[in-house]
Amino acid sequence: MMKKPSPLAITLIILAVIAGALVALSGFYVDWLWFNSVGFTGVWSTVLTTKVALFVIAGLLTSFIISLNVYIAFRRRPFYVPTSIEADNLERYRATIDPIRKLAFAGIVLVLFYFGGTSATNLWSSWLLFRNSTEFGVQDPQFGLDISFFAFRLPFWQTLIGWGISTLILATLASAAVHYLYGGIRPQVPQERTTVAARVQLSVLLGLIVLLKAVAYYFDRFALALKESRLITGLTYTDVNATLPAKSILAAIAVICSLLFFANIVRKSWLLPAAGTALMVGASVLIAGVYPGAVQQFQVKPSESSKEAPYIQRNIDATRDAYGIAGVEMKDYQATVSTNSGQLANDAATIANIRLMDPNVLSATFRQLQQIKPYYSFPESLDIDRYTVNGVQRDAVVAVRELNIEGNPSRNWINDHLVYTHGFGFVSAFGNTVDADGKPNFLVGDLPPTTGLGKFQPRVYFGENVPDYSIIGGPKTDTPVEFDYPDDASANGQKNYTYTGKGGVPMGGLFKKLLFAIQYQEQRIVLSSLINSESKILYNRAPRDRVAKVAPWLTIDGDPYPAIVDGKIQWIIDGYTTSSGYPYSQTTALGTATTDALTTNSGAVTAQRNQNINYIRNSVKATVDAYDGTVVLYQWDEKDPVLKTWMKAFPNTVTPKSEMSKELLEHIRYPEDMFRVQRDVLSSYHVQTAAAFYGGQDFWRVPRDPSTFGANAGAQPPYYMTLEMPGSDKPTFTLTTPFVPRGGRENLSAFAVVDSNNGPNYGKITVLQLPRSTNVAGPSQVASNFEAKPEVANSLSLLRQGGSDVVLGNLLTLPVGGGLLYVQPVYVRATSNTAAYPLLQKVLVSFGDVIGFDSSLKGALDQVFGGNSGTSSSGAPVTSTTNNASDDLKSALQNARQALADGNAALAKGDFAAYGRAQDRLKAALAAAIAAEGRK
Repeated sequence: MMKKPSPLAITLIILAVIAGALVALSGFYVDWLWFNSVGFTGVWSTVLTTKVALFVIAGLLTSFIISLNVYIAFRRRPFYVPTSIEADNLERYRATIDPIRKLAFAGIVLVLFYFGGTSATNLWSSWLLFRNSTEFGVQDPQFGLDISFFAFRLPFWQTLIGWGISTLILATLASAAVHYLYGGIRPQVPQERTTVAARVQLSVLLGLIVLLKAVAYYFDRFALALKESRLITGLTYTDVNATLPAKSILAAIAVICSLLFFANIVRKSWLLPAAGTALMVGASVLIAGVYPGAVQQFQVKPSESSKEAPYIQRNIDATRDAYGIAGVEMKDYQATVSTNSGQLANDAATIANIRLMDPNVLSATFRQLQQIKPYYSFPESLDIDRYTVNGVQRDAVVAVRELNIEGNPSRNWINDHLVYTHGFGFVSAFGNTVDADGKPNFLVGDLPPTTGLGKFQPRVYFGENVPDYSIIGGPKTDTPVEFDYPDDASANGQKNYTYTGKGGVPMGGLFKKLLFAIQYQEQRIVLSSLINSESKILYNRAPRDRVAKVAPWLTIDGDPYPAIVDGKIQWIIDGYTTSSGYPYSQTTALGTATTDALTTNSGAVTAQRNQNINYIRNSVKATVDAYDGTVVLYQWDEKDPVLKTWMKAFPNTVTPKSEMSKELLEHIRYPEDMFRVQRDVLSSYHVQTAAAFYGGQDFWRVPRDPSTFGANAGAQPPYYMTLEMPGSDKPTFTLTTPFVPRGGRENLSAFAVVDSNNGPNYGKITVLQLPRSTNVAGPSQVASNFEAKPEVANSLSLLRQGGSDVVLGNLLTLPVGGGLLYVQPVYVRATSNTAAYPLLQKVLVSFGDVIGFDSSLKGALDQVFGGNSGTSSSGAPVTSTTNNASDDLKSALQNARQALADGNAALAKGDFAAYGRAQDRLKAALAAAIAAEGRK
């Protein structure tokens, strides 16, 4: 006889079950604790209840429909099966199955429930959009339906129809298998191959499948508005005149075919249903395949441009609306390539703000000058913002000094998670000035931080480079545990700190400690005496991840940026609402459209996943407090119907735009990923007539980034800068991009800017379109010209020798002087020293065919514009070195030599116009040299 289990064994079994359940549920509860700590439990509960409801409903329906049909097939099995060899073989299978029939049936029910429910949980977002649909107020031109039908309701209806068809097919196959196994289907019998029960059941199921197919044909008509074709997205001439009627005809045929299956309930022949099915298949091939192909071949192709013109125009109009580029202002810009003395006199505001500090080069410089200790770090790519200093708005390169535990020479669990818990400080440098050595001029820096931007909370507990978790806080004592920042005035060389913010999840008692010990597989969370009931644990700390978690319906911009707002370091993150259901709008692969040289080569900017979209809005501005982790979602686009729909689904999660503080609004900028998508679409859809679009001769593309070469070369990223557009009366903070023709040429076609300052013109895109007859060099051509100029090439070669290397900064394009000015900073970095960092040493300038190269921006500009560009360094921080009389004399003589050489070369070519311009530059340079000599 079997012995009863001992009390110890029972206890161990119970403990094992409890431990297994605790492990299984720990992640679930830890997730809820996090949502509770940030005040977004409504999001957690809404997503959870929606998934659970879909799981249960879909699981029950799938399991019920299939298992009910299996049960009916079994209950209606014949009690007498004619004798045959096949029947004898089936009898052996039945004898094997019958003893475990009930258990097998229960297993099938559970498996169907699980897989049916699991597949439905992924539809939580589709269901919420369907349920909370908000109208766009715009009607589709073909069907007269509001866009919301295509964006919110059509996808769910199609999914529901697909589920119904697949479930009924499985039910049919399962029922047929049971009928066959138990003799309801007898292929070997010459007559009455199916029993009445089998015929009736299969006829009903097949009739329902075909009837649902008729419904699918009906909804396929609307899906044509989202169909991708060779030419456009949406219905084409062939779709409207052939495919659309074909779908309606096929739907009617499918209804008739389903009635034939239902009629087979009282008839005893499968002939009519089979004939109906053959008719439907044949009609599908002929009406939906051959006929549209013939229309395309013989009606459309011979005169495609005129036949497709109305549908191309629909595509143009819908695409421009869906991507927010319908209001783009196109301006003809008669760009000159000639240079004259004083030509930039009217562009002093733009010249004064030319950004010489490249945020994608300066990370190493920031690390060497502001990292202070190896356990701090800066991101690989810094950010650009603007601050008002002494009443003047100045562009600034910004970053936070984040914690880098990898650089800590004393690594252990206590140091990694209890002592080194946060970064410290905000660092900012002016974008347009450096000191005499080429180092940035810091507006805010050092430890503790300077107060160039006022006082603020400098501690960074939530950032882009933080430990996966830290345990902080607790009762205040005379011996705080957390390392704050190095301090030579302290006895132990450092300041310590105890966290006092509201962020984090309270550790509480033993249960929570055990919970997190399981979550992070670390027993010291339970055993450490440094962790008490008042301690808190921080996790999910990256700003982008926090916003994505509380707003799973948003697409998050790849580059959060820090700003000092209301005495705090706030991470500002842009959120997008997207859709793939805007009819006639061109589909864009988000990952491809947002990929450029910066996202490819910088680990600091997160690339977007490659989802297909045809609608996008920057609907949300989010902030994450670097000290306490508070997440706030602000409704930025108050007209976006997609955002309104999500706000219905997740009430009280988005804060009205009116609650944004004035200081926060001063640091809002136009998001880069949004602009990348828009410029990708704009490269084709700046064309607004069907004829021009069909021809395609005027399409553009974004030029290759000239500062990257080889396999990693990508599209030039957009650049933030402050500039005054031609015709404007004041400079503004903008995001810019150039365009070149699509094809082999690299000359400039257009220059686009979007206003990034909060105000009535925020988000307004202006495009300066150059005449096709004007040959203005594009960025790649300018970069090539720089390297081809002997004086520049020789200087760069010298700088690249002797243990140093040249780093070329961002090549900026500026619409000034009636033309296009290119400015590129040149940095030099020692290669023999691992601690070396780039220093600004030279500036390259190009306007038309004239190139300037000098140690100061003013000197380079003066070389280009006849010795006097018309701008002054006085009061405008645009130079990279001090401008004393000796420097001015040296620069003037160099300009004179260059002008003389250019004049002789022009005279040898017989180019008297160029010779005249060179003589003007020579006179201006000599006058500047005389003036400089007089000041010595």
